[in-house]
Amino acid sequence: MLKGGLRYAKPPYKARPMNQLVRPKTIGASACPHDCPSTCALEVEVMDEHTIGRVRGAADNAYTAGVVCEKVARYAERAHHPDRLTRPLRRIGDKGSGRFAPISWDGALDLVAENFLRAEQAHGSEAVWPYYYAGTMGHLMRDGINRLRHAKKYSGFFSTICVNSAWSGFMAGTGKLAGADPREMAKSDLVVIWGTNAVNTQVNVMTHATRARKERAAKIVVVDVYMNGTMQQADLPVLIRPGTDGALACAVMHCLFRDGKADWDYLQRYTDAPRELEAHMRTRDPAWAARITGCPAETIEHFAHLVGERKRAYFRLGYGFSRSRNGAANMHAASCIAAVSGAWRLEGGGAFHNNGDVFHLDKSLIEGADVRDPSIRMLDQSRIGPVLTGDAEALQGGGPVTALLIQNTNPVSVAPDQEVVKRGFARDDLFVCVHEQFMTDTAKVADVVLPATMFVEHDDFYTAGGSQYILLGPKLIEPPGECRSNHDVICGLAHRLGAAHPGFAMTPRQLIDVTLQKSGWGTLKELEAKRWIDCQPDFVTAHYLNGFAYPDGKFRFKPDWPNVPFGRWHRNVPSRPMPALPDHWEVIEEADDEHPFRLATSPSRGFLNSTFTETPTSLGRERRPTVMINPDDAAALGVADGEQIVLGNRRGEVRIHAKLFDGVRRGVLIAESLWPNSAYADGRGINTLTGSDSIAPFGGAAFHDNKVWLRKAA
Repeated sequence: MLKGGLRYAKPPYKARPMNQLVRPKTIGASACPHDCPSTCALEVEVMDEHTIGRVRGAADNAYTAGVVCEKVARYAERAHHPDRLTRPLRRIGDKGSGRFAPISWDGALDLVAENFLRAEQAHGSEAVWPYYYAGTMGHLMRDGINRLRHAKKYSGFFSTICVNSAWSGFMAGTGKLAGADPREMAKSDLVVIWGTNAVNTQVNVMTHATRARKERAAKIVVVDVYMNGTMQQADLPVLIRPGTDGALACAVMHCLFRDGKADWDYLQRYTDAPRELEAHMRTRDPAWAARITGCPAETIEHFAHLVGERKRAYFRLGYGFSRSRNGAANMHAASCIAAVSGAWRLEGGGAFHNNGDVFHLDKSLIEGADVRDPSIRMLDQSRIGPVLTGDAEALQGGGPVTALLIQNTNPVSVAPDQEVVKRGFARDDLFVCVHEQFMTDTAKVADVVLPATMFVEHDDFYTAGGSQYILLGPKLIEPPGECRSNHDVICGLAHRLGAAHPGFAMTPRQLIDVTLQKSGWGTLKELEAKRWIDCQPDFVTAHYLNGFAYPDGKFRFKPDWPNVPFGRWHRNVPSRPMPALPDHWEVIEEADDEHPFRLATSPSRGFLNSTFTETPTSLGRERRPTVMINPDDAAALGVADGEQIVLGNRRGEVRIHAKLFDGVRRGVLIAESLWPNSAYADGRGINTLTGSDSIAPFGGAAFHDNKVWLRKAA
């Protein structure tokens, strides 16, 4: 915390020893708000009106099944951390100096409104850019900022940083963002976990996959770019180079056709071009794929054999492998395997990525969709650096952004091409208000910092991308100090800015109730009584046995990429056409003589993006920023384990410690965790090295697709 404009140290947070824990007064039902597909149903110990204890998974929720990650289990560390922001602050030093002084809430909101109005008067309403993302996945607290945006005609926000390539790649085949019931993993004979380190990021996937192994002798195949915790639990780990998943998928389909394991009855009834696909795959054999992926042909053959022999195969497709310049094509290729084998026919078979389309929420009141002006420009979230540094293309030919309102995200750490992002935030003519829980990298460069509530301190509701539930997260305790919710801040600013919309006069509970009713899911009172709503469609619908979600009912091996039914703002026109059929699309940032390594920035177990980087348990697990390097590569460069090295490319340089690990292939580097910039010796975080170029077909950031050089630190 900052007092009187000066820094002062706080004692570290100390959890109460287990033998001193008091019995909770109540157990509160809630839902995890974080950007994880599981969206676990929770039981929270409520110790008193200001304090929570342990957090558990709800045992009677069929997907959560009583299990949550260790981060959320110890959420009290975060909620009651001494470094929580609890008072509004205004900057009193130079930008980025970290010098702030307390200010009243009225004074802070007046100051923000004054600067937003000044920006409008100088450059028009589009000079203000409300910027947000998934620090909370609650529909009200996350998306309510759009009501202010639309009412004031501020610049639009095209969210690209996470899902665009993954969702469009899956929907390219199915026509819809939905798949087989995730709980069916437990009824499978083969669970394929592709491009997601579920041990770190979706613990419930492992719950259901290991149940299938225990009860059905199912095999678990894991496809990834390093031997992470999930790979180590696999019966068959399939280790490939980053960005080569399409080649692997093609080789598996080659073997299915070659060995007579393709389900021709299914293919002819449910798919668009099976004979053309078969002909296309004749040259995509395991030897071809081995040269591209680095995975031995024998391993690929083994993988294909399992898929062919165990038709009840469930393909759980993650996000990680889509965060590449060819990510959408890779996702589509992997999703095609279940159609070739006919796995969709069987319970415990088929494919799944996200269930977003089963909820059909009408959030028009929350987001103010009725006052949206479609002529207002849309700005790309992932290109915040170019936007703030005046790139004409990024600004859509319009004027500058001179005011930002930031909620639920930390772009000075999270956004790609960090050096450009930092230059943008350093502008003297840019006013920044950040509504946050801790003094993040982004809060440090703000002009006004407002203290935010956490999920147990406000009312909200959630949908689970990785399962099929609508869940309620009610307010369980009072927030510390002067913390206010996102909804309170948006409504307070709306009043001062003259923004008119009925949603600004409603309470969170009223907005939730109306949204549920408009969406056909009953009332808030009913959800409160049930705790969650199971929205899973019936088996025939979920498995597309009445046809896929295209007019002809056919799964698309040959998608019309420009017209994939993804909710998009714009379409990229790539320099090389996207593959007409599943293939390895050669547009990744390949290693070269100057940059001999491929770098992927993968999620850690202790952090969730830039969240939990302040909690003692997570810090104790992660220790410091490191990059994994194959021991043979390290020996060739004279790098010892734990030694400080420098990674670099045309975007910048990062000082980091080497971690020798034979679970990465030669020529591949893995940097787990998204540490604060201050954790690095030179203050430059790992996203210094990632590009902000927009990837095909509908935008996104290629976080796992970077070429870099490596040298010993001077």
